[in-house]
Amino acid sequence: MGIFEEVGVEMLARYGHIIAGITWIGLLYYFNFAQTPAFNSFEAPARNEAFAKLVPRAIWWFRWAAAATLAFGLLIFALYSGGDNQPYMGSGEPYGDMQNPQVMAILAGMFFAIIMFLNVWLVIWPAQRRAIANAQNVLAGGEADAGLPPVMRRAATASRTNTFLSIPMLFFMVFAGHLAGFAEYDSTEGGSRVLWYLITIVVGLAAEAIALKAPPPGSGITKHLDDHKNTIIGGFVLLIVHYLIFEALFG
Repeated sequence: MGIFEEVGVEMLARYGHIIAGITWIGLLYYFNFAQTPAFNSFEAPARNEAFAKLVPRAIWWFRWAAAATLAFGLLIFALYSGGDNQPYMGSGEPYGDMQNPQVMAILAGMFFAIIMFLNVWLVIWPAQRRAIANAQNVLAGGEADAGLPPVMRRAATASRTNTFLSIPMLFFMVFAGHLAGFAEYDSTEGGSRVLWYLITIVVGLAAEAIALKAPPPGSGITKHLDDHKNTIIGGFVLLIVHYLIFEALFG
């Protein structure tokens, strides 16, 4: 059966990647565009009730969807890298390996996605777990966790950063499989490739540094994080600038 051949396994991995990715990014946007603004308007008892009963279910799907998305994505990349007729590494393209425009695009998307995955598991999930425990404790008549606000602020900036990075991340994932494989891009110049990778790394690390520092709302460097509308606008601005850099370097 063709489904058990390499091309079939790759198709199933891509199918799983898409389903998991829809779940992950869908819940990310739900948290940022719907739940957080709504919770900010809730009275404390209602918010604690929601944190105790709603958030555990949502955050379970959220974190495991992130893990599945990354796992399927890495599997796809590994299959593409090892195949003889695939557009990524080892495909026999004239540029080969990390010189291939498609590889440069997909690696940019992967880099942003890995930052997002680490935020989910190392920043957002621990904070949400503590918030859930606090809500359950308060509902049982206990004292509120006095140290929770700064932890939740960092989780909020990490979540907004994930939303911010998701916009260029998704673009370069699609771009790698479509336009980058058909347009006439010249990536033979080593200096241009190094500059592309360097800019991508600096952008991702700078965004993450702001998220982990978690300045208070109203700080100049968090303008793109303090309101979900600004996050959306900022994400598309980053996308446009990053794409224009790609065009300037290789177009």
